[in-house]
Amino acid sequence: MRLWLILGAASAFLSVAAGAFGAHALRTRLPPDMQTIFETGARYHMYHSLGLIAVGLLAHLRPGPLLNGAGWALVVGIVLFSGSLYALALSGVRVLGAITPLGGVGFLVGWVLFAIAAWRQG
Repeated sequence: MRLWLILGAASAFLSVAAGAFGAHALRTRLPPDMQTIFETGARYHMYHSLGLIAVGLLAHLRPGPLLNGAGWALVVGIVLFSGSLYALALSGVRVLGAITPLGGVGFLVGWVLFAIAAWRQG
């Protein structure tokens, strides 16, 4: 599944760009607590970008609907979790933090589906 490899690589690129932006451009513009929130978003963005690449590699060996579900769940998790943290840090609108746990659920679902798919592959 080239889609997951391409999305994973593009997402990893964006997470590096976000991390660099946070570390350099935002260093003097955000208070420390908001910098920490932004950094958390970038860190989880990278972790789950690598997860997308893992989905793509396993799907290359044996594609299946569980891996597609895992990939989409990780994408949703990245958008909701990291996206909400980026938006919260940049805007200061605390209510955006209510979206973050939904992204965490996406991450959890993605990893469970990945594990089940890997188990069934063996």
